[in-house]
Amino acid sequence: MDEQLQRVFNQFDKNKDGKISVTELNDVLIALGCSSPEQELKRVMEEIDIDKDGFINLSEFLILCRSNFDNSNAEAELREAFDLYDQDKNGLISAEELHLVLNKLGMECSVEKCVKMITSVDADEDGNVNFKEFRKLMNNPAKSKDE
Repeated sequence: MDEQLQRVFNQFDKNKDGKISVTELNDVLIALGCSSPEQELKRVMEEIDIDKDGFINLSEFLILCRSNFDNSNAEAELREAFDLYDQDKNGLISAEELHLVLNKLGMECSVEKCVKMITSVDADEDGNVNFKEFRKLMNNPAKSKDE
């Protein structure tokens, strides 16, 4: 994986000085169809530029890519978990689906308790949990829909 990332880094590093400048980063974003205002570009650069030298070196680039890779894996795992509960594949988890899956997993839970669990995270108050609500619940399990 590091070899592939090295090749990507080298493509971004147009002048081959071992660093990605703000200009090179902007060129990449434009090529990807994601042009950003200069202030946003500087903010992104500040977040990535760990040693604060005004450039992105290979190690900073690798850290950025690995963290994004980890986040995409976490998102995929979260989607799999959501899909497990979404028995009818309508993009929503109902109290009945939650009850069914929890009981299949050996966790005895009444439908009434499942309704309460759904209600505690149901931000749009439709009686179900959509993926966005599920993600919020899994990322902040102690918070309710009001927080």
